[in-house]
Amino acid sequence: MADMDNKDQAELDPADLEDVEDVEEEETGEDVNSKARQLTVQMMQNPQILAALQERLDGLVGSPSGYMESLPKVVKRRVNALKNLQVKCAHIEAKFYEEVHELERKYAALYQPLFDKRSDIVKAAYEPTEEECEWKADDEEELTEEMKEKAKMEEEKEKKDEEKEDPKGIPEFWLTVFKNVDLLSDMLQEHDEPILKHLQDIKVKFSDPGQPMSFSLEFYFEPNEFFTNTLLTKTYKMRSEPDENDPFSFDGPEIMGCTGCPIDWTKGKNITLKTIKKKQKHKGRGTVRTVTKTVPNDSFFNFFTPPDVPESGDLDEDSEAVLAADFEIGHFIRERIVPRAVLYFTGEAIEDDDDDYDEEGEEADDEEGEEEGEEENDPDYDPKV
Repeated sequence: MADMDNKDQAELDPADLEDVEDVEEEETGEDVNSKARQLTVQMMQNPQILAALQERLDGLVGSPSGYMESLPKVVKRRVNALKNLQVKCAHIEAKFYEEVHELERKYAALYQPLFDKRSDIVKAAYEPTEEECEWKADDEEELTEEMKEKAKMEEEKEKKDEEKEDPKGIPEFWLTVFKNVDLLSDMLQEHDEPILKHLQDIKVKFSDPGQPMSFSLEFYFEPNEFFTNTLLTKTYKMRSEPDENDPFSFDGPEIMGCTGCPIDWTKGKNITLKTIKKKQKHKGRGTVRTVTKTVPNDSFFNFFTPPDVPESGDLDEDSEAVLAADFEIGHFIRERIVPRAVLYFTGEAIEDDDDDYDEEGEEADDEEGEEEGEEENDPDYDPKV
C-alpha cells in the first residue's frame, strides 16, 4: 500500500501537489471525522495494536485509582460510615435469604405430592390414565392427515411390541437422567450403572423450622443384590450470615460442610474398593512374593463418603477440590435435577442449558483459536511438542 502511494505521489505534477495541499487545508470537520474513523478501523484490524490495547485495558481493570488515599481525613471518616452501613445491608441480606429458605420449605411441601406421583409412575406403582398421558408436541400442529395416520400406525405397532415385552413403569429413569447430564455422567463408572438401575427416587428435604439451615438429598433404592440400604442420604450444612472478619464477601448462603451415610454392601459387591496385586522382591534373599492390597476405586457412590472437614477448617488442596465439586453437584441436584427430572430424562432441559452457554462457548472457541494462532506465530513454537 505504501509503495503504491509513493508511486502515485511521484507521478503528480507540482501544480497538482499544490492543489492537494489547498484542498487539505479546506477540509471540513466531517472529512476529518471520516479520516479518524478510517484510521481507527485500520488500527483495530492490526493484531499487534489490539494486543497492546488489551494489555493496557487489562492493567486498568480492578486497579485502585488512588483517589481514596488522597482524600482528607474527614472525608475518609465519612467513607467508613458508608462501609458500616454496607455491613448492616449484608446482615439484612442474610435475613432475606433465611426467609427465602423458609419459602423453599413451604413450597417444597406443595411440590412433594407431584413428585411422589412422578415416583409412583416411574416405579410402576401407579399407571397414569389416558387423559394424564395426553401431550401435544409443538410439531404436531403442522402434521398432515397422512402423517398423522402413519404416526397412529406406528404407535399401535409400538403398543403391541410393548404388550409383548410388558415393561413396568419407566425403566432406568434416574440412570438416564444421570447419563444425560455432564456434571453427573462424569462421576459414573461402568460398574455404577447396574446399581443405579435400582434407583427409584431422589427427594430434597429441608431442615425443620428453628434448626440451622441445611438440606438433605435422599436417594431411594429398590431391594437389590449390591447393598441392603433402601435409603442413602447426603446432608449439606449451610450458613447465611456475614463473616465477621470479612463481611463484604457475603453473597448469599454458603455450604459449610456435608455428611454422607454408611453403605451396607453385600459381601463382594463393594464397588468403591478394588483389590490389586503387587509383586515384592526380598532385598537379601532375592525371593519374590505377591501381595494383595485393597485400595479406593472410582465410583459415583463415593459421593456418600465426602472428606471430613476439621473444626479448624483447614484442608489440603485435593480435599478442597473434592468438596468444591461435591457442593456444586449437591446444589445442582437440588436446584435442577429433582424439580425438572423428566426434562433431563428427555433431554429438553439439556438443550435449554446448552442455549444458555452457546454464546460463551463461541467466545471461548474464538479465544482458543487466537491462542493457537499465537503459538504458531511464535518462532519457538514446535507443533510436535
